[in-house]
Amino acid sequence: MIRLPRVPVPEDFTAPAHSPRVAARLGLWLGIAFGLCFVTGLLSHNIQHPPGWFDWPTRPVNLYRITQGTHVLSGIAAVPLLLAKLWSVYPRLFVRPPLRRPVRLVGHGLERVSILVLVCAAFFELVTGIFNVAQSYPWRFFFPAAHHAVAWLAIGALLVHVAVKLPVARTAWRRGDRRPAGPDGKPDPAMPDREPDPAASGRRAFLRTSAGAAGVAVLATAGVTVPALRRISPLAWRSATGPQGVPVNRTSAAAGIVVPADWRLEVVWPGGRRTLSLADLAALPQRTADLPIACVEGWSASANWTGVSVVDLLTHSGAPTGHPVRVSSLEAAGLYSASTLPARHATDPLTLLALRINGEVLHPDHGYPCRIIAPSRPGVLQTKWVARLEVLG
Repeated sequence: MIRLPRVPVPEDFTAPAHSPRVAARLGLWLGIAFGLCFVTGLLSHNIQHPPGWFDWPTRPVNLYRITQGTHVLSGIAAVPLLLAKLWSVYPRLFVRPPLRRPVRLVGHGLERVSILVLVCAAFFELVTGIFNVAQSYPWRFFFPAAHHAVAWLAIGALLVHVAVKLPVARTAWRRGDRRPAGPDGKPDPAMPDREPDPAASGRRAFLRTSAGAAGVAVLATAGVTVPALRRISPLAWRSATGPQGVPVNRTSAAAGIVVPADWRLEVVWPGGRRTLSLADLAALPQRTADLPIACVEGWSASANWTGVSVVDLLTHSGAPTGHPVRVSSLEAAGLYSASTLPARHATDPLTLLALRINGEVLHPDHGYPCRIIAPSRPGVLQTKWVARLEVLG
């Protein structure tokens, strides 16, 4: 008769990395990374698709640069932490369901389902997020909508998981028990409060390795948004290389831009209209400001922009101020061929219709003949190749 191999149980895994205290500490780190990633991602989504109650400030001018950089870097840090967390708890997969206790069996099943949802949602968010920062989209769904929806699924499953496992984690933290959990999922009270030095050393080594891996991943990519780290971030996917020293995501050729010889900017408001040539814009009082381009992929770069303040342009044209302004591009189609400046941004004197960058006439890839550059605003909403400003009522 063929004897089947014995199915392992959690107690068979005695490596220090599989202790409840290691899992609790990694869970805390991962929860912080996920929390930062979720909150900053929600901010970015609301800036791009603002609900009626949402209002995003224009100061400090680097605010969106900071929040979106935090979003991407916390997501990158979460990748090695998630892998370490799964490694520390995978022996729990071999816990046998309490078949003779229906109530506990239902709870066991719900816990497993919530963990499955959490792991799948977390991997979806992290993997698709990494593809997004690399601007690679090997799928057919619309990334922003899917990423936002699954983020809510992930954070909901995470809160359920924390609620279920909090008693176990608290016991592990309080007792300092590094041994594998007992059949009930809690540290075995018969075990001593202190483990032998070799096990403690192994636990600390695993935690240091996990934290180090997360730190290296962040350091290797942080240069995309922290200029001081640009030279030591080998995996930074954007740098200062690009037309006029600033990267671009979408070129004029990709957008199919052809600037007419008789191009004129159209300014429209309820009951009025005015057109201005490039020479007319250049003749208006010019303002120069140092502002960043901060893209949703996490990269950012500052530049010195010169142009006409939008609020001054509206006043000069006779248009009302204090209202949102819809900005339309020469780009005939595309998800970001138009954007809306909220009233707060439209009235900020640092919101420019830029004509020059770093002292030079805008390169076509930077939006010639003119583009919007506003403080604390996502790059996808800094509309290029502007053709029309419409004051909304």
